[in-house]
Parts: sequence; structure tokens; C-alpha cells
Amino acid sequence: MPGRTDGLITLGAADALWVDLTADSAVPTASGAFTCSPAHARVGYVLLGSHVVATVRASGGQWSVPEAQVRRAAAELNAVGMDRQDLLRIGPFRGAPRQEYDEETPLRWRRRITRELQEPGGPARAARREVGRPYHLAGIDWRQILVEQTRDGTQRTWWLPRAVVRLLDAAEHTETQWVQAARTRQAGAAVTEPPSYPRQARDADGRQPTSPDGPTTSLRPYNAELQGQLYSVLSRKPGTSRRVAGWACAVCRTAPATVLDHCHEHGYVRAPLCQSCNTLERPDHLYSNDIRVANRYTRLFHTDTDDWLRHWHRCPGCRARTTLPLPHLAAWTAHTACRSLRPTHRAPRGRKPCGVLRVSWTGSHQAPRSCLFTVAVDFCPSGEHRVLARVPYREAAERFRIWLAETAPALAAAAGPDRLDDLPAQFRPIIVDTSGEGPALF
Repeated sequence: MPGRTDGLITLGAADALWVDLTADSAVPTASGAFTCSPAHARVGYVLLGSHVVATVRASGGQWSVPEAQVRRAAAELNAVGMDRQDLLRIGPFRGAPRQEYDEETPLRWRRRITRELQEPGGPARAARREVGRPYHLAGIDWRQILVEQTRDGTQRTWWLPRAVVRLLDAAEHTETQWVQAARTRQAGAAVTEPPSYPRQARDADGRQPTSPDGPTTSLRPYNAELQGQLYSVLSRKPGTSRRVAGWACAVCRTAPATVLDHCHEHGYVRAPLCQSCNTLERPDHLYSNDIRVANRYTRLFHTDTDDWLRHWHRCPGCRARTTLPLPHLAAWTAHTACRSLRPTHRAPRGRKPCGVLRVSWTGSHQAPRSCLFTVAVDFCPSGEHRVLARVPYREAAERFRIWLAETAPALAAAAGPDRLDDLPAQFRPIIVDTSGEGPALF
């Protein structure tokens, strides 16, 4: 390969190799992964997916990268499967702080995308001004898979496939660990001379990069260290965010945790989660007493049932009641208990479930006798099938207990009314959020 010396290839050759190796990847990649923004060879590394590739200055002052690292990053990306229909909202969110764009800062891909898409003229105009704009993110061409939706004819929202969101979150975590390791090495160099590096491995600022393989930092698994603690107390303690970032997500156990999930009905901490898992349990639309039941509930109540039930029952209040928080129980009732009532229509490949499920409720879990779930179907092609069922809260809770005992016997055995000692005398009322921006019920 042109420019190759001792396993190193030039940035231009690395760009061509990256595109060639990832041509059949489910995740679209960019042609300028090493030479276009936000890649910056002088900082000592380039992100490719969740992999860090070290950059070195070879003979003649030309920046190069190890070919083996490019191939390894491509192999990791090719192994990622992507469902283009499984979308996750990435913005904009009301009240999010605006950060100044800085080429030298870590990835922070959500802020980069938000900044570009909020430019006057939208994405099309921003795409024409590529100087200083994020052409790609960790080698991924995010523009090809970004979905823009308009709600109520006014507000635009942006969505990316869940697999890509997890990949970019992992890239952001990897970059943070890389930078921290580099700073640690620099601090140690002031006291003790580190092992000698090739002279060409120094960047323009005279800093030494870490090894081409990057730092080997492992996330610690969550082992119920925060069990029984109140979120209102824990969230105010200094250093909580830094502590959360050190855990692996308690549900998927692969991505780094970024948020501290908690029960909004009882106020107890559940566990640290990654951004993707934290959003997975939320419906597409949430109002004060009305939610749409998205397709993602297939995973919550069928594919990954044990993981999610265990997570929800990390709240002592939900575990003692042997049920779910009100919105989750409503979604379960519509999606699982009323599944046989949902009509179907003819489709090219068999029959297709009609419309979109929606469930609303009156009353509250604090007054079970007056609480009633109404399960309906929206967007029926023929305008039929509006209301499928009306289920009282107590009946829905009893159905869930029976289903839980059959589906996850170990979790059902750990729950029950005999574990009420540590619960508050009065339940914390549900926080109602009618803006649709922050799903406070979850």
C-alpha cells in the first residue's frame, strides 16, 4: 500500500482502507474518517467506531496510523447489527444546556449534531459548509441514517438507530478513557522518565501518545451498591455523576452507564444505566395519563423480559407491591394482556397488527378502585377498532402477578407484601409532565 513503512500507512491511505473494509457494514461509514472533522491527527488518536487508533508522525513529518489498528476497528464495526426501524430520539430536548463547539474537546456527539442541525437553514445548508463542521462521527456517516420527524407540524425531532447510539456512546466513553490515560502518563513523565518512544511518535505539542492498542480500562459491574437509596438524596451528593460513569450499564452490561435511573413513584434508585437502555423503556409519546405503546415493548416484555423485570423491581416499592409503576403496568396491559384483542389486517406477507396501540388511564395507583385502563388502537386504515378493552387497575395488577409468576418465578418469589418494613408511610405522588419533552413518569 502506498506510504506504508513498518506497518504504518498515511492518513489518505487509511481513509481508503477504512472505506474498503467497511463497504458491507450495516452502519454507513464516511470516506474522510482520518482527514475530515472531527478527526484531528495531532491530538494523538482518531476514533473509529468505539475503537481508538493512535496517530504517529512518521519519517518526513507525515502523519500515519498503524494499519493493523484500522483493520481491527473495521472488523469491530462490521460485527455491529443495525435495525433502521429501532430509532432513538437524540434531540432537541427542552432545557438542554448549550455548549460551545470546540474542536479539541472529546466527541460529545449529541452536542455536535444538535449544533449543526440547529444552524439557520437546517442540515442542507450546514452540509454545504464542511469547513469546521462534523463531517462524520467516529468514522460513521450519521447523515445517512438520521431521521427527522415533525410533531404537530411545528417541532422537529431527530432520531438515530439504537445500535448507532450505543456505538457512539461507547466511542465517547473510549475517548474519555484514552484522554485520561494520556494525561496520567504525562503527569508521570514529570517525575520519572517513561519507557522510550520512537521520536516520530511525538505530536506537535511534544506529548507522548499511549500505546496503539489504547488504554485497557474495564467497567465494574453494578452489584446493588445503591439499593434502597433515595434519588433525591443521592443526586445531591458530590461526585455521584463520576461514580455512575465507572459502572457498566446494569441492563445491557456492555455500555458505560451515564444516568442514574430511579422510580418516579417511590423515589428509590434503581441502577445506573446507559443512555440507550434508559430511553428504551419510554414510549414514543407520553402525556399526563396517555401513552403510545411502541414496538420496543416487544423487547421489554418478551425478548429481554428477565433483565427488565429485575431492573424495575430494584425499587423496593415496586417489588413490595409485586407490580410495575403505573405507566409501565398500563403498557404491559395493552401490549401483553390485551394482545389477543388486537385486530389484524391483510398484508403482502400474511396479516399485520392494526394501527398503533394506545393506553390511557383515569385515577391513580393510590386509589386503585377508581383507576381504569383504556386500551385503544390509533391509525386504523378503516377507522375501526377504537377501543379494545377497559381494564380496572386491580385486575391489571392481578394479571401481572400471575404472568410474573409464570415468566420469572425467581423475581415473583422475591416480591410480595411481606417486605413493607422500609417503605415510606405514603407513596410519592407521580410527577405529571404534559410537555412531552421529559418523560417524568418514567
